[in-house]
Amino acid sequence: MSSCVPTSWCAKRLRKAFALDRIEEVPFEPRLTNAVFDPAAHADTLDNVRLWDWRALQSTLRQIQEIRSYYDFPDIDVDRYTIDGKTQAMMLAVRELSLDKLAAGSKNWVNERLIYTHGYGITMNPVSRFTKEGLPEFVLSNMPVESTQKDVRVTRPEIYFGEITNWPVYVKTGQKEFNYPEGDANNYTTYEGTGGIRMGSFFRRLLLAWTVGDITKVPFSDDVKADSMLLMRRNIRERVSELAPFLEFDDDPYIVIGTDGALYWIMDAFTTSDRYPYARHINFRNRPLNYIRNSVKAVIDAYNGTVRFYVFDPDDPLIQSYQKMFPSLFSSAGQMPDFLQRHVRYPELLFRAQAAIYSTYHVENEQVFYNREDVWTVAQQGRTQQGPKSADTIEPFFILTRFPASKELEFVSILPFTPANRNNLIGWLGGRSDGDKYGTLRAYRFPKTRFVDGPLQIQARIDQDPQLSSQLTLWNQQGSTVIRGNLLVIPLDDILLFVEPMYLQAERSPMPELRLVVLATQDRLAYAPRFADALSQLLTGRAAPAAAPSQGAEQTTAKNESGSVQSLIRRANQAFSDYQRLTAEGKLGEAGVKLDELKQTLQELNRQELK
Repeated sequence: MSSCVPTSWCAKRLRKAFALDRIEEVPFEPRLTNAVFDPAAHADTLDNVRLWDWRALQSTLRQIQEIRSYYDFPDIDVDRYTIDGKTQAMMLAVRELSLDKLAAGSKNWVNERLIYTHGYGITMNPVSRFTKEGLPEFVLSNMPVESTQKDVRVTRPEIYFGEITNWPVYVKTGQKEFNYPEGDANNYTTYEGTGGIRMGSFFRRLLLAWTVGDITKVPFSDDVKADSMLLMRRNIRERVSELAPFLEFDDDPYIVIGTDGALYWIMDAFTTSDRYPYARHINFRNRPLNYIRNSVKAVIDAYNGTVRFYVFDPDDPLIQSYQKMFPSLFSSAGQMPDFLQRHVRYPELLFRAQAAIYSTYHVENEQVFYNREDVWTVAQQGRTQQGPKSADTIEPFFILTRFPASKELEFVSILPFTPANRNNLIGWLGGRSDGDKYGTLRAYRFPKTRFVDGPLQIQARIDQDPQLSSQLTLWNQQGSTVIRGNLLVIPLDDILLFVEPMYLQAERSPMPELRLVVLATQDRLAYAPRFADALSQLLTGRAAPAAAPSQGAEQTTAKNESGSVQSLIRRANQAFSDYQRLTAEGKLGEAGVKLDELKQTLQELNRQELK
């Protein structure tokens, strides 16, 4: 349907098919100069800026929280929780058991089927907080699970159903199940849940054993008894797909801590079709598709394996048909417990698909559409210090923020847009997750006459800053690697705040440490080891305006103060000493200033000697 034009019937049907008719479009004119804001007015947004890049956090958790080699943290989730009366953005990770990481000598049928049956525990930390040692400031951590907040507790930390639990196990057997390491010994447990299939009689045991490939083991095992239970299809993706094969599921299930202390997985599910009338097709998981709705949320109990499907879009004709066919399978959204409803979010899979369609079909003028004069694309960010030479498309990211001119803090999924084949920003799309606004979209469209720096251009400015560039080069030459976190674009009324955390990782240690936080607006650039210091520099103007040479004033001062060779040598020695001291103290922004001062002094000394 490539001939479909935006004002025609098929274009309207296309927008309806992909729920783009739910987009509220808002004109937005970002402030390009004097981009200073009142931090007090945006305190709750700034307190929840995500400084922990998920990759850096995952590497750190694998070093300090796996405890034993057979555990893994397969994913990091971002969600919001109310702690001490305040909504805070948190990062959560489930400690799952990985059979692949069991020692070779421990891989036998008894261990894999009867003893090593489940993962254990969860970590939670605010997205923006670090300890003095550069580690996560945990709310939940360790084994057994320890909590630093009374508002968050986990009383059922065992993970029998998860993202990498790909093997069947037998519980309530003659063997005690490994629970978690406890000093030099181990803690053991027995499954107390309601999940599983009772083994029953000898012939029933034979049949169940044959089903999971254990026909040569179970009949001869004294540990598997009539009251034992078989837990199978424990991978949550496989589990929901077996129950509802007519639904598509999001690639990113996420964990939720219930007020009852239990752990629950939430997975977004979709109804899809390739037969929606007069709507063009897109490639969706290697097949054509022209209709999608996020009609269902699946909830899986991580301990019992119980699955519930809640209908969140009762107007979807496909889900209406499935409800008639399988009335006992679905429940209404109103039946979802309140503590779970507080954690529903805009699904990433749908958001990406809608962004791809909207990048072309935001155009309303037929001639402009036909000529493809206003095609957008999702913005890119640099993958390494090489900037635009190596770039990735920005993935949707969740933040706690306020929409411009709004007073309500919301959990929002954001994607920025640039014009096709250009790097300047042209707009951004926000998917809403909270309350009665859930499932709606808001698009902010910039004037085409204004040039707004995009992520790649902001990163180019960062790379071109002489002090920062010198510091990054120095770090990369000292047996370490600089890792750049995802560049976040955060709206603060009419100002766009860009945030990029930078980590340092030693060659012999896979655990990155946060070393710098870089902040930028359209006309300012600041960086410091701590977010608060970088923000102070950005707002007070101590950081040089990004459009101006950052060292011009200092060069003038150096010329005016240049004197004898001896005084220049003393000044160079002092600058070098100050640089070493400030680097040791972690004051990297100030250290960069001293390093630049040293370079200028040495250059002046060289000129004096040539005279």
